[in-house]
Amino acid sequence: MNNNSTIIENAKRIILEESQSISNLSRYLDDTFATIVKEILTTKGRLVVTGIGKSAIIATKIVATMNSTGTPALFMHAAEAIHGDLGMIQKDDIILCISKSGNTPEIKVLIPLLKRGGNKLIAMVSDKNSYLAEHSDYILYAHVDREADINNLAPTNSTTAQLVMGDTLAMCLLEQRKFSPQDFAKYHPGGALGKRMYMHVDDIFVADNAPKVYPNQPISEVIIEISSKRLGATAVTDKDNQLLGIITDGDLRRMLEKSTNINDKKAEDIMSVNPKTISRNELAIKAFEQMEKNSITQLVVTDGNKYLGLIHLHDLLKEGIV
Repeated sequence: MNNNSTIIENAKRIILEESQSISNLSRYLDDTFATIVKEILTTKGRLVVTGIGKSAIIATKIVATMNSTGTPALFMHAAEAIHGDLGMIQKDDIILCISKSGNTPEIKVLIPLLKRGGNKLIAMVSDKNSYLAEHSDYILYAHVDREADINNLAPTNSTTAQLVMGDTLAMCLLEQRKFSPQDFAKYHPGGALGKRMYMHVDDIFVADNAPKVYPNQPISEVIIEISSKRLGATAVTDKDNQLLGIITDGDLRRMLEKSTNINDKKAEDIMSVNPKTISRNELAIKAFEQMEKNSITQLVVTDGNKYLGLIHLHDLLKEGIV
């Protein structure tokens, strides 16, 4: 049985071999790569990415990256293409076919069918003299000298190179499109970035859990209101719901440190008259930034000077805003 040092040395060798395969890719880039980027950028169609075996798995990841960064793309399995999936290809689509050898039987059957449709064909191959390369309009040269396993059989260096070449293509397209964080958020509305760009305070705070007391209410009722609503504070308003101030649990503690006699105290005696507020229409991330700046955990939500409720740091954390 191999000892630990042998296993670790083998692991280091594999990582170094794969990283070297990636590093070598930069030597294979030329004007053809720039032309491919421009072709995809200006097409009226989509990028159809196809492959078989492990290359098909890489193709699905490339498609996902393209779609999420502004380049319309779809995956077509090379084996399924000849059994009906060719129908998904439209006349303005560009096809990217991924294959290490470029000579697999499925690829040799597929390529003439693709060429017959007149679509531009990009080959991502490790062999420029392969059948796929010779019958393509453009070549993305993702060459590797060997695989990382001791038998030089398992797709490792080759699929890593394909993945990185696909990422490189996608990121160059992203930069050419001037794809902004706002654009990224549009395609990722469920992610943290999407929520930061699109979720507003109004989407988060709970209006029917708005703690509120009037200025002349006794402190005992203030304590009950803060405790029952579980937001660590209550707003103080007039009868027309106009905001007058705020009382936090910190205000209560400071009051009790000075005197334990609360019977003669009213809400207006301990409220802060200039509470930190945020409009219901502001982005939720702005609420967090304001909380962070002022070292507080809640903000008063308003519509003009009308009190609506409180938004708490926990609400933002729960939604994944921060």
